[in-house]
Amino acid sequence: MTVDVSRTEAATVRAQCSQCHQDVAQIVCHPIRQVTLLGLIMCLLTVDLTRADYQAGVDAYEQKDYKTALQEWLPIAETGNPQAQFRLGVMYKYGLGIPQDYGKAVKWFRKAAEQGNADAQFHLGGMYGTGKGVVRDDKEEVKWYSRAAEQGHADAQYLLGLGYEVENSTIKDYKKAVKWHSKAAEQGHTDAQVRLGVLYYNGRGVVQDYKAAVKWFRKAAAQGQTDAQVHLGLIYHDGKGVVRDYKAAVKWFRIAAEQGNAGAQWRLGRMYENGEGVPQDYREAVKWFRTAAEQGDVVGQLSLGWMYENGEGVPQDFVTAHVWYNLAGSQGNETAHEFRDRIAKDMTPTQIAEAQRRAREWKPTTKD
Repeated sequence: MTVDVSRTEAATVRAQCSQCHQDVAQIVCHPIRQVTLLGLIMCLLTVDLTRADYQAGVDAYEQKDYKTALQEWLPIAETGNPQAQFRLGVMYKYGLGIPQDYGKAVKWFRKAAEQGNADAQFHLGGMYGTGKGVVRDDKEEVKWYSRAAEQGHADAQYLLGLGYEVENSTIKDYKKAVKWHSKAAEQGHTDAQVRLGVLYYNGRGVVQDYKAAVKWFRKAAAQGQTDAQVHLGLIYHDGKGVVRDYKAAVKWFRIAAEQGNAGAQWRLGRMYENGEGVPQDYREAVKWFRTAAEQGDVVGQLSLGWMYENGEGVPQDFVTAHVWYNLAGSQGNETAHEFRDRIAKDMTPTQIAEAQRRAREWKPTTKD
């Protein structure tokens, strides 16, 4: 038994059979373009089985049963299933249930990427960007990020925007950075929203527009993005795009600080030190400077050293001040070097040796 198949119907059959990768010419009889009902049924059954195998792999993967996931995905990946190929790439990239192998990760990402899988294109771009499994190649990185970005992959759009934005980039182009950050930002990508806000704030690639910057910072801040919250705090502090409001600045700095953002912690400390939006309170300033400093924040360390040197919010202690100045100086802060050398003139050799020992033994804390 046969059924007539028009050109449109043949295209539909071709799409339905894409996952089993049978040549439609084997099903559609040339030249009268007839297809056997049995052939069509067999193709659709193969598609259903492939989908079932793929989903079984997904279920196993989500249960961290990587061995079973590999068993389900490998056969269909070898027959050309792009989703399974991408998943295998991820497993090899991160060494999930199998030895980590960047070369094999690249192999499977490439197979899926060449079939148009946006996630695979994104990961393949990242492999070229880091030189893992391949020779590092900026052009290939941009190529694959671009292909994923054109399909609407938000992370690819963000990273492509970042590539066009950074100072030492070989493809620096602020207008293109705005384009790609905008596309990702419209999808709710918080990091892209922050970068787009920064571009509007500085007038790079767009006409400077503080209100537009506030809009994007606010969107990201509402989703808990701490850098956006810090930017909002700065905008309220400086009164750009909004009416200056120190209390609102404190609010946003505190929200980000309590989430562990070291920059926000330092800025909140400064608000307490200067009495802006809150009563002046050196002890509270020291608390936030210390929280930032212990994460390795250089200005937090410099400020904490200053407080110990001058006895503000803490008893005056040149040894501890020397420790924090030394740590900030080790990160290249020249002011910290100057302050350290200045107070060293009023310290004994024993005190300096103690401060140096403590600085050597110091280790940063991490955010919760």
